[in-house]
Amino acid sequence: MSQDEVGKLVGVHGAVIGRYEREEVKPSIEMAIQLAEALEVCLDYLVGSTDILLDKNIVAKILDIQKLKENDRQHVFALLDAFLKQTKLQSIL
Repeated sequence: MSQDEVGKLVGVHGAVIGRYEREEVKPSIEMAIQLAEALEVCLDYLVGSTDILLDKNIVAKILDIQKLKENDRQHVFALLDAFLKQTKLQSIL
């Protein structure tokens, strides 16, 4: 994606995006949030705090799980833990 394309998504000139990329200036937190949303990445990934790119669907599911009652969350995590353990064991064999 070009600097001009990214700039259009967030309402700034492409040259501004270039200045961010070259670290000549730092975007405001509001601009960083807009950039993360436009690029469909989390803010942590955008600023380099993590190298893991989280899928939006996975994040949405995690947020839904957090809204569950504690007992229901425990069941979801037990099921998830069992599935992940089984998958890891299968990959070893």
